[in-house]
Amino acid sequence: MALAKTLTIAGTDVSGGAGIAADLKAFQEHETYGFSVLTTVVSMEPSTWSHRVSPIPIEDVKNQLETALSLNPDVIKTGMLPSEEVVELSKEAFLNSNAKHFVVDPVMVCKGDDEVLNPGLVESMIENLIPNATVVTPNLVEAGHLAGVKTPRTLDEIKEAAKAIHAKGANYVVVKGGTGIEGDSAIDVFYDGTELHLLESKKFDTAFNHGAGCTFAASIAANLANGKEPLEAVQLAKAFVTSAIKNGWQMNEHVGVVRHGAYNSVEKIEVVDKVLN
Repeated sequence: MALAKTLTIAGTDVSGGAGIAADLKAFQEHETYGFSVLTTVVSMEPSTWSHRVSPIPIEDVKNQLETALSLNPDVIKTGMLPSEEVVELSKEAFLNSNAKHFVVDPVMVCKGDDEVLNPGLVESMIENLIPNATVVTPNLVEAGHLAGVKTPRTLDEIKEAAKAIHAKGANYVVVKGGTGIEGDSAIDVFYDGTELHLLESKKFDTAFNHGAGCTFAASIAANLANGKEPLEAVQLAKAFVTSAIKNGWQMNEHVGVVRHGAYNSVEKIEVVDKVLN
């Protein structure tokens, strides 16, 4: 039986926790056929784990996209895009494909860093990616940048950021509150232009979250490729990544990683969906 085909346009994380490594692992766990276009190589200095980001030459990105589009992906997901030119190429790749859905993970910084990879990225994402996105998946910092507001820290601020991003053209927005909001629950807010949904799962006291954002967006992409509607795709993805975080493990002294296979092999996590006013 032929599998749905899921393409990720993203960077590689040498440690294997995030980027295309996370995406391809998540695609596999969802029984889709994953393939990738590499935009950057991210390595880490072993003693400090500081990030070294090396963009792939633009001609090599173009050549990869040519091959990838010839394989007719059903869904395209973006991750780390190092320049405005690569952002524009990613938009064109989706528009020139027959892909049904475009999932945008608006990566702006490496985990543990605060500085945006490229100051021009935010405006380029707003202009090129957001209006074409089936689902966009910002974390709190990214949501603030995309919405043009300070980083949201309360549920009301997250709701307003989601609405502002949707107004810029995205079909569906899910703002990842995660553990950044006080309380016992890890929350995300999903907005479809009409209803706001609060998605809640138990908050786990663990640092095993490296790759969680990439895994979440990749799971959404795979669920869409397998025919799920956007809200269900996001609900299932939250359950998938929550299990991966709960059952993650410490890779070395610097980083703990998610366990991509946990939802299928260890335990399924309950996600509560509440419609908000």
